[in-house]
Amino acid sequence: MKISEKTDAEWQAELPQDKYDVLRRKGTEPPFSGEFVHTKEDGTYVCGACGAALFSSQTKFDSGTGWPSFYAPVEEDNVELHPDHGFFMTRTEVTCKSCGSHLGHVFDDGPAPTGLRYCINSLALDFEKQSK
Repeated sequence: MKISEKTDAEWQAELPQDKYDVLRRKGTEPPFSGEFVHTKEDGTYVCGACGAALFSSQTKFDSGTGWPSFYAPVEEDNVELHPDHGFFMTRTEVTCKSCGSHLGHVFDDGPAPTGLRYCINSLALDFEKQSK
């Protein structure tokens, strides 16, 4: 079975409730509460649902927003962007291309070289440390 073909019940059975709420129900963790907000170790941030490589620690920066922020994904093709008109505003949602899980949002107020800020929920991610 392809990951994108899993039913909602299968996702709910596989994921802890807090991860399920963010990844599959498009929830958001409170600012400054996430496990990876202040992580500075070298490695790769992968999708908390399917394990697809999403962001490198090399593109992580402190945005001061309370969520892990990156100026670029590992590969542009690993994420998808969608218009989000919820909560009386227009934003751009970021999802995992492999499984369709909600990751967070991207904004155009990030640092060079891209000028983008991928504002991602820690609960949407797992971290794979770089081996030395």
